[in-house]
Parts: sequence; structure tokens; C-alpha cells
Amino acid sequence: MDIKEIQNLIKFVAKSGASEVKLEMEDVKITIRTGSGKTETTILQAAPIGGLPQAAAPVAAAPIAVSEVAKPKVASEDSKYITVKSPIIGTFYRKPSPDKPNFVEVGTDISEGDTVCVIEAMKLFNEIESEISGKVVKILVDDSSPVEFDQPLFLVDPS
Repeated sequence: MDIKEIQNLIKFVAKSGASEVKLEMEDVKITIRTGSGKTETTILQAAPIGGLPQAAAPVAAAPIAVSEVAKPKVASEDSKYITVKSPIIGTFYRKPSPDKPNFVEVGTDISEGDTVCVIEAMKLFNEIESEISGKVVKILVDDSSPVEFDQPLFLVDPS
């Protein structure tokens, strides 16, 4: 079972409204739990002969091209801004290719659905779209840097 099939399975389960799904095949066990807007996925694969069992990292069930938006928890001057966070683990890129301009800069006005960056995960380039409109006030990640799930990428002023 490849990553694309797993991502499609996660999307299907999230849309179906099921709270938990377990799938066991010869060498793969997948458990998908949903609830409170988040989906948790655990993937276990049987190890090759002579190896130890491996547990894969949780896979985000949110649509790959949509960013998660949340208020920053730090009470400071940044508290009026909305944080655009990474929906997946991968490598952050500010431009679609080396010879193209950056998607956004500090001061760029963005609208809902605008692509703000690309995150490469397992040789797939996923366009990350904004769920909000506003002005980019800070870029929190350097180009070509690894990012974690739910890591803040941008601060956006929604006013």
C-alpha cells in the first residue's frame, strides 16, 4: 500500500464520519481514529526478515493543499495575527521552482485559496493554500527547511 492510497483512505474515513477504522492486511496494519476535528492515523508494517517492527509517523488527514489556521497562544503584540501552520511534515519551499519568484513576501496581501508555499513530502510537492485573507506580516520558516506537522509558517494580519 503506497502513501497515496493511505492518504485517500484517510480522506474517505474523515468524510464518512466514522470514529475509528482498523485495516489489517498481510504486512500492514492501519488504525484511523477521528474526533474533535482531528484525525490520528497509526501505520504498522511488518519488518523485513531479521528486522524489528516499525511504526510509521502519524499522517495528517486534512486535505494536503489546505493549511490549518489557529490563533497564536503567546500573548504579545503578535496576538492579533493568525498563524498559518504546516498541515504535513516535509521540506518547506517559498517558490514553485528555483527560477520562479516566491509565492508570498512580507507585506503581500493574500486571499482565501491563494498558494502561500509548497511542502515536499516523499517526493511529492504539495501546494499549501491559505484559508484566510489578509496581509503576511512575518515568515517564520527559512526556505528549504524541514517542517513538522502543525509548525507555524506565517503570521497573517486578517484586518
